[in-house]
Amino acid sequence: MATLDVRPLLADGLEPFDQIMSAVGQLSPGEDLVIVAPFEPVPLEGVLGSQGFAFDAVEIGDGDWRVTFSRPA
Repeated sequence: MATLDVRPLLADGLEPFDQIMSAVGQLSPGEDLVIVAPFEPVPLEGVLGSQGFAFDAVEIGDGDWRVTFSRPA
């Protein structure tokens, strides 16, 4: 499982989309990607959903979210 915490990038005013897509490209078959963000990344859920990923979004407190993206077998 790969994990990417984008909260520091967003706090610095940076856009993490390129880093996220790079992480997606480096996933091994069957490997999940976990994104930790200060909000539910609904647009990202749509982008990766259109690429065949399922996702599970869970609010983890203080407004932060943990979203696990996985490709169905």
